[in-house]
Amino acid sequence: MSEVAAVVDDLREESDELDALMASLGPGRWGDRTPAEGWTIAHQIAHLTWTDEVALLAATDPGRFGDEVTKALAAPESFVDEAAGALVAAHAPDALLARWRDGRQRLDKVLRDAPAGTRIPWYGPPMSVASMATARLMETWAHGQDIADALGATRAPTGRLRHIARIGVRARNYAYAVRGISAPEEEFRVELKSPEGESIAYGPEDAAQRVTGPLLDFCLLVTQRAHRADLAVTAEGPDADQWLSIAQAFAGPPGPGRPPRADRGGHR
Repeated sequence: MSEVAAVVDDLREESDELDALMASLGPGRWGDRTPAEGWTIAHQIAHLTWTDEVALLAATDPGRFGDEVTKALAAPESFVDEAAGALVAAHAPDALLARWRDGRQRLDKVLRDAPAGTRIPWYGPPMSVASMATARLMETWAHGQDIADALGATRAPTGRLRHIARIGVRARNYAYAVRGISAPEEEFRVELKSPEGESIAYGPEDAAQRVTGPLLDFCLLVTQRAHRADLAVTAEGPDADQWLSIAQAFAGPPGPGRPPRADRGGHR
């Protein structure tokens, strides 16, 4: 199986898992607040819908996508919220769910059919097809976590988290850049444990700066879905310690993250 097919399969599975959770909700729950300030469950699905459709546009009509980039540059702090809000206002829950399903299915086909070597324009540098699918998986998982938290649901971690961890590691220097901080020159060692006990490692074995912890906790940290104090992710070295305080796997300005749990009695 090709790299593209494998990650697109994982994206489909991640989306289907969230879809099953949404299909079980009555319309009255779509207005429940999520940990993202000002966003309901409906806003979370609207955001995924909009981003899938924009990714589809980027892959099929780069010229029109350029217009979307211009809009984003004109309102960098608000265009994401505005796009989600507009979809929520325009659609009842069942219609929004149907639109999300349609958009992600069309994107699935376009990603699978893209010629080898295709580069897709985006709000930052152009991405390979595999990178675009991985980014969509990361967003689907992260916003799905917001929904699960709003519902008090617990999701079983899967092997798909490896994709998110990889983005988090590769985005290390980006997290510094968006804050106007110079990134350390040396590489870090990141060692994570999957729920099955498998070791997942990035970076040189002899690196002085090291990060260790559970795979799930690292993914919650780099997507800023939980506060560092609630996670069993640890750092050795001052540079690694600083990184854990600013890490983000997503593009755009630094996010506000999540506050520590008020009832914290140890690690998550």
